[in-house]
Amino acid sequence: MAFLLRWWGRYAGGLVLVALVLTSAWILRETNGAAIRELYRLLSLPFQGAVEDQQALIQARTWQLEQQLAAVQAENRRLRQMLNAPMLPNLNGRIVPVIGRSSDQWWRSLLLGEGSRQGLTIGSVVVGNGGLVGRITSITPNTSRVMLLTDPASRVGVVVGRTRQMGILRGQLNQQVIVEFLEKDPKVQPRDVLYTSALSSLYPAGIPIGEVQSVELSDPTRPHATVILGAPIDRLEWVTVIPYAEPTDTFTPN
Repeated sequence: MAFLLRWWGRYAGGLVLVALVLTSAWILRETNGAAIRELYRLLSLPFQGAVEDQQALIQARTWQLEQQLAAVQAENRRLRQMLNAPMLPNLNGRIVPVIGRSSDQWWRSLLLGEGSRQGLTIGSVVVGNGGLVGRITSITPNTSRVMLLTDPASRVGVVVGRTRQMGILRGQLNQQVIVEFLEKDPKVQPRDVLYTSALSSLYPAGIPIGEVQSVELSDPTRPHATVILGAPIDRLEWVTVIPYAEPTDTFTPN
């Protein structure tokens, strides 16, 4: 009897622990872990309110920011209407790599790595990061030739965003181009931004072109300004090609 008591005193704790483990394993198997999940729910109950409150705050903050964004967008539209500034056109197009430029034609044209097989067409508008680049003037099944704004043969109708003065932009074989204005006093100043004009037949209106660097009004018969192009014409690697068809005027008899 004394031996059994000593044995029980030595191993009783271990036996109880083994029994608890086996019982817990049996309960888990029979209930598919429901008891553990219920215990977790009871233990986490004091914290659930705080989590739900935090989620509610996040949702409220998100809604507030969405409303503020909508208000800012509406205000932007209203200010543009007041200033008569051009609304930017949809410039979504096809991103195409620049694959070639010759040294003697560096400021006149560049070659794109896609053509008619990829859906490009003559007359499509080409833009880069910063603004207008030019337009496609010739095409093959797999390449396209772009006439750049910096080509002296290029002519683009432009408008000054701040004053709505009209002018004609022409290239001069570098990153700077010349704009000749149609009025003797165009009221243009440095840092004014130029856009394509609604009167231009080769480009959609509202595409950013560049920024006025200097103005020359000494010759009243030829007021003009020097403009720095927004797109880095001399180091383009990728451009966006936007399909564009020259509008045709139609006459409907009364």
